[in-house]
Formats: sequence, structure tokens, C-alpha cells
Amino acid sequence: MLALIFLITIIMTTYVKVLLLHIWLQWVNCDCYNPLSQLTIKITRPILDPFRRIFKYSGLWDIIALFIAYIISTISAPITLQLFRLEPIFFYFGLVILLKACGTLVFWVMMSRSLTGWVNYGNNAIDYVLIQLTEPLMIPIRRFISPVSGVDFSMMVVMMILYMLNFLGAEYIPGWINF
Repeated sequence: MLALIFLITIIMTTYVKVLLLHIWLQWVNCDCYNPLSQLTIKITRPILDPFRRIFKYSGLWDIIALFIAYIISTISAPITLQLFRLEPIFFYFGLVILLKACGTLVFWVMMSRSLTGWVNYGNNAIDYVLIQLTEPLMIPIRRFISPVSGVDFSMMVVMMILYMLNFLGAEYIPGWINF
């Protein structure tokens, strides 16, 4: 039974991260014909299209994808805790799971850009998407900390901010460590 719960939890959290990536790609106006963008659209379309027919919304943020990610996070909370009933506290835990998923997604996208920067910088489609995703986070930091001798410290500062937010969440938000 634990293996099934683990598998369901992994599938749900991965799909939440894909939905958040979909929102992020839309926010930065990423190239829709990029293979990573196409994969994200194909994975999220079966769930999002029925809701888009019901709720008409066009804006900078895909609120429907965010709402579905929140619902999946809320459903995954009792499964993670191995409680098979829905209580009102799980709506709060769903928000905590969604916030942690955002931080995890930003961390891994930043880490992926860092690792691909060592191999080949900007020579393929994935590098281009990673640059499009991370530059809006790094540009405000570059205004304060300019590159020194060709070394850009803005990515390191973003990672330190993520770690600081994670520690603040662990200290001040109840349930942060459990999820």
C-alpha cells in the first residue's frame, strides 16, 4: 500500500509542477514552438481544455492552471499523510504544497540552466527555454550586482534567496516540513 501511495504522490506532485511550468512559460512569453513548450502544452491540455470551455479567462497568468494545480495539491495532502478523508485543514496544506512546488520548480530550472551552461551555452532549444525562464528572475539582481571578471553571481543570489525562503517557511509556516 505504501508503494501505491508513493506512486500516486509522485504523479500528482509532478503534474502540479508541469502545470506550474505551463504558467511560467506563459508568463515569460516563451516560444510556443519549442519542444519543451510543446511537451508541456500536450501534457496539460487534456486537463485544462474542459475547464477553459467553462471558464473564459484570458490574462497574463493562467488562473485555470493555477486553480487545478491547487486542487491537485489539496487532494494530494491527505494521500501524503495517509489519511483518506478530506478535512478543511487540507485546503491550507494544499497551498503549502503549491508554494513548495513553485520553489522546487524554480530551483531545478535554475540548476538545469547552470548545468547546461557548462556544456553548451544557448546552442539548442532547451537552453533557449531555460534562458527565457530564468532571465526575468536574474535581471533585477544584475541591477545591483554586476558580473565580476565575466562571472555572473545573479544565479547564486537567486538560489540563496530560494534557500532563505525555504528556511523562513520551515520556521514560520506550519506544515512546511511535512510536505
